[in-house]
Amino acid sequence: MKFQKLLLVLLVLSLAIGSKFAFAQDEETPQEEMTMEEWQKQIDDYTAKKNELTGKVAELQKDKDALAKTLETKKADVKKAEDEYWAACGGKDKYDAFKSNLGKLETIVKNKEGKKEDAEKMYAELGKSNLRCHPDFAARYKKLGEDINKWGPVVVQPTGYTVVKGDCLYKIAAKKEIYNNPKMWPVLWEANEKGVVSAPPKVAKTIKNPNLIYPGQVLKVPALTKDLEKSALDKAKKWKRWHKKVVKKEEGDVKKDVKKDEKKEVKKDEKKDVKKEVKKDEKKDVKKDVKKEEPKKDEKKK
Repeated sequence: MKFQKLLLVLLVLSLAIGSKFAFAQDEETPQEEMTMEEWQKQIDDYTAKKNELTGKVAELQKDKDALAKTLETKKADVKKAEDEYWAACGGKDKYDAFKSNLGKLETIVKNKEGKKEDAEKMYAELGKSNLRCHPDFAARYKKLGEDINKWGPVVVQPTGYTVVKGDCLYKIAAKKEIYNNPKMWPVLWEANEKGVVSAPPKVAKTIKNPNLIYPGQVLKVPALTKDLEKSALDKAKKWKRWHKKVVKKEEGDVKKDVKKDEKKEVKKDEKKDVKKEVKKDEKKDVKKDVKKEEPKKDEKKK
């Protein structure tokens, strides 16, 4: 309806502009006045054009109505297809639940959290749903199974490790039954920094300095996850750089102290040499004086 009104307005405007242009020409180039028959003919022509345009508007309106009807039909078809789609999936709620559980299991397998057997059970549970074949999940589900197979045997971490003489966190982390990687020592340090499992009397119950651990301390050994592994590697690198700076500084301080000591020794030696020279000179002078005085004594005796 709005479309029809718009076309009528445009038609009226075009007629008005055409009439104005015709009158403007009449003013510029005066013509003879039109007869009644000529006026009537012109009105009939405009009326015919109006009727023609009105017919076209009606046709366009019919097309519009037909398209609107087709659109409604298509919407109904889409709704029906969606309903059938979700029915095949078991409902949108089940779709969302499967998506969430798949994401959680992917995180567990990636970080190797918990036991492999538990991950396998969760994977088998997901496999009971037809959604595993859904285009959104098929590739992810398949890769997840491959990642679980690559997980390998589960290494059960000991609940604690008792420090023996000669141990250090670096050596402990390198043990096969611990992490089999010496660079994981920051994991042990962080876990025991504020308190070990237990320690003998008069032995520190915390590890403030990673270089200082004592026999008899029972250390916590947390299960190694991907996040812990990444964090440990970063901290090990930072610690190494820091340690190098400290060693260089200490070496520099030692060199400075050695130079100072050398200077002191040189000064002492110089002083000793000067004293020796002075004493020698004094002895020489004394001997000379004695020799000079001896002839005088002999003369007196005579």
